[in-house]
Amino acid sequence: MADQSVNETFGKSWTWMAVLAVICIIGGFLALLNPFAATIFAVTLAGWVFLLQGVVQVIHAFRVRDWPGFFWSLGLGVLSLLVGFVLVADPLAGSVSLTLLVAVLFLLTGAAKIMFGLSLRRASGWVWVLVSGVVSVVLGAMILAGLPASAATILGLLLGIELVSNGVLFLFVALGLRKLGHQ
Repeated sequence: MADQSVNETFGKSWTWMAVLAVICIIGGFLALLNPFAATIFAVTLAGWVFLLQGVVQVIHAFRVRDWPGFFWSLGLGVLSLLVGFVLVADPLAGSVSLTLLVAVLFLLTGAAKIMFGLSLRRASGWVWVLVSGVVSVVLGAMILAGLPASAATILGLLLGIELVSNGVLFLFVALGLRKLGHQ
């Protein structure tokens, strides 16, 4: 009986997941159509998040002034404020820093996946881990090779791909929830 009420609850929520899927897919295609605008939007949004986080961190630091970590907490808050200000004030310049960070992240995660894949040689599927690592390293190298010009669009392209990918995932989840509700 409890399973049926859970199924009904999930079954009724499928439309919200479908709406989220459509929003992600449309947003993803818009980002892919204009990756420069999507890059600027993403960098500006990240800047505002850093600013908000910095304000909260500084306020928190002063609320626990007697704490031994006060200066570290205050320093991190001020650093977040500075990063946020730089990203909001000049999102194009900020996109270079964030794109460099993404490239390095791709290189490091790719190297880690390659090492992990090689350590799994006796397990099935190890080749896919290795291939994924090689793809990440190649993407990281391509981004680095294109800097600073790639910074104007690469974050927008990655955002667009991620949004479309999430939208497709959410659409399949919504269809599964709908089917669950009809059982």
